[in-house]
Amino acid sequence: DINNINSGDANPKESSPFINSTAATDVEKSQQYDSKSMALFEEEMDTSPMVSSLLSTLANYSNLPTGSKEHEEAENNEEGPRPSKKPLGTLMGVYLPCIQNIFGVILFLRMTWMVGIGGVFGSFIIVFMCCSTTMLTAISMSAIATNGVVPAGGSYYMISRSLGPEFGGAVGICFYLGTTFAGAMYILGCIEILLIYIFPQAAIFKLEGLEGAEAEIALLNNMRVYGTIVLSLMALVVFVGVKYVNKLALVFLACVIFSILAVYAGVINTAFEPPTFPVCLLGNRTLMSKGYDVCAKVIEIDNETVTTKLWSSFCDSDSLNATCDEYFTNNNVTEIQGIPGVTSGILAENLFGYYLEKGMFLEKRGLLSNVDPDSPTTNSNRYVLADITSFFTLLVGIYFPSVTGIMAGSNRSGDLRDAQKSIPIGTIAAITTTSTVYMSCVILFGACIEGVVLRDKFGEGVNGNLVIGTLAWPSPWVIVFGSFFSTCGAGLQSLTGAPRLLQAISRDGIIPFLRVSTYRVDCYRIFTILQVFGHGKANGEPTWALLLTASICEIGIIIASLDSVAPILSMFFLMCYMFVNLACALQTLLRTPNWRPRFKFYHWALSFLGMSLCLSLMFICSWYYAIVAMGIATCIYKYIEFCGAEKEWGDGIRGISLSAARFALMRLEEGPPHTKNWRPQILVLMSMDATQNVEQPRLLSLTNQLKAGKGLTIVGTTVQGTFLSNYTDAQRADQSLRKLMETEKVKGFSQVVISSNLRDGTSHLIQVGGLGGLKHNTVMVSWPCNWKQPEYYQQFRNFIEVVRETTLASLALLVPKNISSYPSNGERFTEGHIDVWWIVHDGGMLMLLPFLLRQHKVWRKCKMRIFTVAQMDDNSIQMKKDLIMFLYHLRLDAVVEVVEMLDNDISAYTYEKTLVMEQRSQILKQMHLTKNEMEREIQSITDSSRGSIRRKNPPTLQSQHKAEGGDAVAEKPEEKVQLIHNKNASTPTSPTSPTPPAEPPAGGAAAWTDSKGADKGRTLSPAAPAEAVTWNSIVDLRRMHTAVRLNDVITKKSKEAKLVLLNMPGPPKNRVGDENYMEFLEVLTEGLNRVLLVRGGGREVITIYS
Repeated sequence: DINNINSGDANPKESSPFINSTAATDVEKSQQYDSKSMALFEEEMDTSPMVSSLLSTLANYSNLPTGSKEHEEAENNEEGPRPSKKPLGTLMGVYLPCIQNIFGVILFLRMTWMVGIGGVFGSFIIVFMCCSTTMLTAISMSAIATNGVVPAGGSYYMISRSLGPEFGGAVGICFYLGTTFAGAMYILGCIEILLIYIFPQAAIFKLEGLEGAEAEIALLNNMRVYGTIVLSLMALVVFVGVKYVNKLALVFLACVIFSILAVYAGVINTAFEPPTFPVCLLGNRTLMSKGYDVCAKVIEIDNETVTTKLWSSFCDSDSLNATCDEYFTNNNVTEIQGIPGVTSGILAENLFGYYLEKGMFLEKRGLLSNVDPDSPTTNSNRYVLADITSFFTLLVGIYFPSVTGIMAGSNRSGDLRDAQKSIPIGTIAAITTTSTVYMSCVILFGACIEGVVLRDKFGEGVNGNLVIGTLAWPSPWVIVFGSFFSTCGAGLQSLTGAPRLLQAISRDGIIPFLRVSTYRVDCYRIFTILQVFGHGKANGEPTWALLLTASICEIGIIIASLDSVAPILSMFFLMCYMFVNLACALQTLLRTPNWRPRFKFYHWALSFLGMSLCLSLMFICSWYYAIVAMGIATCIYKYIEFCGAEKEWGDGIRGISLSAARFALMRLEEGPPHTKNWRPQILVLMSMDATQNVEQPRLLSLTNQLKAGKGLTIVGTTVQGTFLSNYTDAQRADQSLRKLMETEKVKGFSQVVISSNLRDGTSHLIQVGGLGGLKHNTVMVSWPCNWKQPEYYQQFRNFIEVVRETTLASLALLVPKNISSYPSNGERFTEGHIDVWWIVHDGGMLMLLPFLLRQHKVWRKCKMRIFTVAQMDDNSIQMKKDLIMFLYHLRLDAVVEVVEMLDNDISAYTYEKTLVMEQRSQILKQMHLTKNEMEREIQSITDSSRGSIRRKNPPTLQSQHKAEGGDAVAEKPEEKVQLIHNKNASTPTSPTSPTPPAEPPAGGAAAWTDSKGADKGRTLSPAAPAEAVTWNSIVDLRRMHTAVRLNDVITKKSKEAKLVLLNMPGPPKNRVGDENYMEFLEVLTEGLNRVLLVRGGGREVITIYS
């Protein structure tokens, strides 16, 4: 059924107001708007239903559980139509099923033994703790179950929809395993009753003549063989006809109720006529019934003393002069009444615990015996011995399964007339009833039965009778057969419920290996492939899930000991109950708007108390079982988290995540982060092409390498246009960003802004990106590669505005140049260097970034080198020592080198470069040329400048700079080299024709030294006239000189480096010089492959303190 499968995966029932939304109902819905009176709302017909349509859909909603009911109806339909059953009320739908599931094998087989070992007081504490846990869980469950409609799935549905798919899947599997092991426990109890109390002769491995460990192994082997046979038969019954299991449920329930009534009748009977179940004691030790015929050493027959069977058991012959066991000789034989009655006062003797080691004798309290501590113990097989070592926590683990089964009502929510009323009343009433029975049984057993009989687990001292059966009226066989059939029924119910729970989990599609996979081939055909555990027969019967359940159940059968299996399923049930309480507590504390349960008698404190009790009981029962169970749940949780399907169920974990995020954001608002906590929170500005695809994906590769997947990353872009017209484009751009982030494994957020122009959109991203204290402190933007081309004029303008805005906002700026040459996340550098050129102090960004990069596997093998520049007045040796010490305190490993760069003369190459830069800026502003003409003009200017240097002796000006101020530079012309364009001409002057010489003006001399180009190393003397200097300030010349000199040094030292990090100069305050600024940066980074220009945010980001 495609609809059923998809409903588990996509959950339309939870997200849509129409619970049963089909094509027919959609047509009806559209017809609701045909009336003229509703024409005002006809535009919203597709999204908003009419109230009348919604109410009719709700009224027709039927919520039948997927599972045994469908299977039963499918089989009934094959035989012919049957009248539909009426919905169940509280009594038949919740109360009695809970009673049947709660009362079970432990009550009949281990309750009396627990009272004898733990005492009335200790047993009452155990019962009270366990019953309190289930009562608090029932209160939490009632609140969840009445908070809207609970479809089939019971506790799994409640937990998964309250705590999310990860917790739901983990706890669902644990609940499934608990139910499966419960089936194994019931089968083992069934076999124990059969082989010990009903038909001992059926044992394949005979126990006669075996002692100690051999007898124990034989008993366990019998349990394994018969347990496997019974498991196979039960699985076959479930596979063939679930309807027979459902019909026999009332019979099994009747057996349980009659057995309990027989116990109470027996207790009343003991007050008037206690049953005769004598127990024979030798000294204070309990003797096995099969070892004697008369409870005496000798008897008188016809005035003649005759030895008994007991004598023969302890002596080497039947004669009175025989050599006998020392303990037998020194102690008398006593016969006591096993069931003294409720009025006997035996309660005081049974009040406190009597814990035994394995192999110890069952001794009567208060009765002395004569025993030689030095003599060895002989004939121990004649006594009743403790079969296991007992302690308080063991009793808790064995007893707890007897209070499970409280989910039976919620599992049948689809069959109930009013689930929101019946589930709380029926479940709480059932727990109250069973708790009262358990607590009263603890007191009554202690008040009616002798202590040695209570501690006799298998009734070996009372002729092999079931101990609780000795108390029953009118006959012990009532309890024996009643418990046998009730355990059979409970086992069948477990084998019926567990596969359906697994099927429900698999159909939810949250666990990959259980997932129901749906593949859409075209618009009209859907092929659904149910993986193995979601697959079933045509009527929905989970065939493969039943097979897996039987296989897991066989593990419990192989363990073969009821006392060992019980704590295992206790762990899984306790974990399930713990998360039910957690779900209720979270929903209550978070106060989600949808949390409106009809059941009002709940409180978050009660839920937390129940959760604490569950967790405590887990470790009380068995700390290692608890760790294993929690480990299994954790592994499933992480498996679903990493591999499972993403589900949005409106769960409480998402709510608590929102609350925690809000709290954390409010805390971040309290102040700026300390330097030790500073890390780059990056806003990556991406550019998109016309089809909204990312143009430079390597930006995200660098982001991933820089962040190593940690911290905040916002990937933003701008779509040009209006919101109403370009919203679809923005969504497409967002999808592209998300897809690329997933590919590059960048964990962060995408943000798309629609603006009338790209400049404003980028500004908006820088201003409003992030939330509260979780804002970006670093902006990464790629270098505009084609900024010299006229069509990209606005692009570099936008770039410089980004630099200005980040400076004003005190944000760090990262500008990777030649981003296409940066390595992808899959590449590895096996050697190489990351070179840092530390020109000015920027708060430590240049030191921190290489360290962060080397955390990533791409850059891990690269070594770090730090270069700094020493000027004329600096002591380079001392600078190197200080820098090494500084890096030592920063805990950074790097090679340090100080580069001496003196104030050399400005070269002719620098002069020409600056002149060309200025002239090009003027030409682009003053001439209105076409695109092609503009490109040719730029190229001609560049060629002419280079040609003039080759053909002529460039002028040399001795630049006289002073650190304190900018003195005027006078020029003494001796020869002229310049390029002048005639503003009145339509085309520029020919680059090959030299300009006529001009007269030199008066003034001081300034020398030029050529240090680049063909005349490198030669000092030239010609100078240019003052008219040839067309720039506004000598500052541009000085900046170009710095860029050329620095580039020369960096190229020599770092040409082979894998990455060069470099201080990024600040932008000019006057926007007229934007083109010059870009030219400076081009010259500074010329000849380098990968360059990362870094500009600090105005605060320290690295510290030497701990």
